[in-house]
Amino acid sequence: MAPEPLSFTVHSMPSPELSDTARRTATGRLKMLAVLVVCAAPVIASYLTYFVIRPETRNNYSELVTPPRELPDHLPLVDLAGERVKPASLRGQWLLVVVGGAACDAGCEQNLLLQRQLRETLGVEKGRLDKVWFVTGDGAPRPPVLQAIAQGAPTTVLRVPRDALARWLAPASGHTLEQHLYVVDPMGQWMMRVPANPEPAKLKRDIERLLRASASWDRPGR
Repeated sequence: MAPEPLSFTVHSMPSPELSDTARRTATGRLKMLAVLVVCAAPVIASYLTYFVIRPETRNNYSELVTPPRELPDHLPLVDLAGERVKPASLRGQWLLVVVGGAACDAGCEQNLLLQRQLRETLGVEKGRLDKVWFVTGDGAPRPPVLQAIAQGAPTTVLRVPRDALARWLAPASGHTLEQHLYVVDPMGQWMMRVPANPEPAKLKRDIERLLRASASWDRPGR
């Protein structure tokens, strides 16, 4: 019997171009991930130090918000001239936030006064904390209130619908949105709620601890 002729099956070989592309894509993603980790490391480390590693040394007066709530990019903010303001413009600084109607009742005035006085008592660190007043409701803020909050560093005054704001900030049970002050970190995350009718010395201690914990990565100014 005559021997059968040999046959060869040729399988397609991987394209060098495709392999190089996949390798470059994977390398690029790893580099991007490494950059993100390096950038986030100081923030994560300071929060771990403050909230996890040394829990026995902290006795927070204010209530930590867990998990923190990100500032919504779609929050409809406008300034007193009616110009649209991007929420992202608030990032880059610690914020001490007051919420109140344009009429600004006695409680609102007290919170604005505390906000101003607290920032001034921070000394060299006060440049890391901005004052924000979210105005809810219709009407123009009263001139005496605007004059008062203009003392020292100006307060950022922004109008926002109350229902939209309430989807980000929230009061403690049994309280209203306007009774609290709120602390927002430089990444735009609401992370602390101040008790209603707060004790200034205890609130100042909370703020000072936050500023110390973030000193390695946060600097004054946006």
